[in-house]
Amino acid sequence: MTDRPLTLMAVHAHPDDEATGTGGVLAQYAAEGIRTVLVTCTDGGCGDGPGGVKPGDPGHDPAAVALMRRKELEASCDVLKVSDLEMLDYADSGMTGWPSNDAPGSFWQTPVEVGAARLAELMRHYRPDVVVTYDENGFYGHPDHIQAHRITMAALEMTALTPKVYWTTMPRSGMQRFGEIMREFHEDMPEPDPAEAAAMAEIGLPDDEITTWVDTTAFSGQKFDALAAHASQGENIFFLKMGKERFGELMGMETFVRVQDATGASVPENDLFAGLR
Repeated sequence: MTDRPLTLMAVHAHPDDEATGTGGVLAQYAAEGIRTVLVTCTDGGCGDGPGGVKPGDPGHDPAAVALMRRKELEASCDVLKVSDLEMLDYADSGMTGWPSNDAPGSFWQTPVEVGAARLAELMRHYRPDVVVTYDENGFYGHPDHIQAHRITMAALEMTALTPKVYWTTMPRSGMQRFGEIMREFHEDMPEPDPAEAAAMAEIGLPDDEITTWVDTTAFSGQKFDALAAHASQGENIFFLKMGKERFGELMGMETFVRVQDATGASVPENDLFAGLR
């Protein structure tokens, strides 16, 4: 046994990603006395600027946006009681197909082994018992999410650590419910074209393939407030439009697929630390 606290490390791409997919577990495990480490890979500079100015539009200053989003990220971490925030500060690569994908110094253009070496150093320092990141498609195909997955899995190979490793996901049943609620709040929302609908149908996993269901409903208010801390991106955060009660109904359960485990804990499980305590 050791006096070292149990530690969760979540590796995310941008400021605000920590709240969307893992805000519940970060808040819950912090409340349980577990050390929570958030690694944010990019500076978020491809987000909206003040007044909602979009990347590429006149007046959009990526450096200023990055500074603003760092302050919002720190506020979100305060809400979630995150123990340690680490920022790799790579330039935000933007959405798929944006010119920023090809910008020198962007996260997408960074060699995987370079980003992985930096993350491996953090892993050796914090020695996480649980590591959470995205799947190989970055959940929905965002370049920076894919890169976060790649450097995380490569960093794990560079270390001698054997944490439980999880990828964030959503049950297909939940995705269907999410679509229904979006249409409820946007009655004039057009039906997606067939290609878009097919792509949406591939997001997440069938319910019976999800290994880990963590009910964080009791912390959904903190999760909502953490998202709200990213006020500059409010136009892009649909969840804030539904209010705390509906948000808790839809976003209280956080789901994962376990991809590495040395504990032998049975699945399905309801605790990322099953087998560790």
